[in-house]
Amino acid sequence: MTDIAIPLIEGSPEAGAQQARAALGRLRAEVAKVVVGQDAVVTGMVIALLARGHVLLEGVPGVAKTLLVRTIAAALDLDSKRVQFTPDLMPGDVTGSLIFDARSAEFQFREGPVFTNLLLADEVNRTPPKTQASLLEVMEERQVSVEGRPRALPEPFLVAATQNPIEYEGTYPLPEAQLDRFLLKLTVPLPTRDEELGVLRAHHQGFDPRRLREAGVQAVATAADLAAGRAAVLRVSVADGVLAYIVDLCRATRVSPSLELGASPRGATALLAASKAWAWLTGREYVTPDDVKALARPTLRHRVRLRAEAELEGVTTDAVLDSVLATVPTPR
Repeated sequence: MTDIAIPLIEGSPEAGAQQARAALGRLRAEVAKVVVGQDAVVTGMVIALLARGHVLLEGVPGVAKTLLVRTIAAALDLDSKRVQFTPDLMPGDVTGSLIFDARSAEFQFREGPVFTNLLLADEVNRTPPKTQASLLEVMEERQVSVEGRPRALPEPFLVAATQNPIEYEGTYPLPEAQLDRFLLKLTVPLPTRDEELGVLRAHHQGFDPRRLREAGVQAVATAADLAAGRAAVLRVSVADGVLAYIVDLCRATRVSPSLELGASPRGATALLAASKAWAWLTGREYVTPDDVKALARPTLRHRVRLRAEAELEGVTTDAVLDSVLATVPTPR
């Protein structure tokens, strides 16, 4: 019996999913117009948006983390805001607060910067735990509660938090419970020599990072494309063997001699969600073990903690995860 090709009906979920995949595929090329050499980070951000997760960006100052988030927002036609986290930042400065209106003699809620689509939480580890905790409800529940009244955030919503991996003086390390709320931890690398030359040439020719439209960045995808993509990701199938592989990887981190804290069950569900989003982005309706391997490091590196003796020996989290990936049998 031969397979019969069924044409896609315009407006059907399948057609919408294909259009969304094509639009999100154009996103990387659009961002590359102004952000050089960060294709993997852009892909990670798209995966997080599809999986309704958040991203922790780690990189030294000056590698265009802020520009990256602003450009992705522009290419998706989404609103974005930036908060510079400082030691004197208060929770209300992030979420919003009640302000007394003398004309109406009532308290009015003034929305904070979290009421946006893409929130850049710059140097999130430079603010005290009380303010860091104000992001927990925002990230998990996607709402802000003031005086017992919940206020929903816009959709889509993503927190992209940055931290400097070099300078730790005057910082407040994020607690494990908050780190676990980030779907991915992405490393923003320094550009290669040729990429850095390209950056200099662009600035020499008048590129202004504050004027993205003048640089040619256009909206190539929309919130509707993200919604169609999210619906399609939910339909991606996962074989029992691949589910067991995800569980075995996470359980292996809990018994690793180099780790004092392994990945939690939330880490396993995060790896599943990220793998499904990546599989769909690459044009498949099912997850393979290679999809899981590709997302294991960014999904788990911030959910595990090295033993002190391992750190002294120069062992890195990614090296431990590489060892786990090499030792856990891959399903066929």
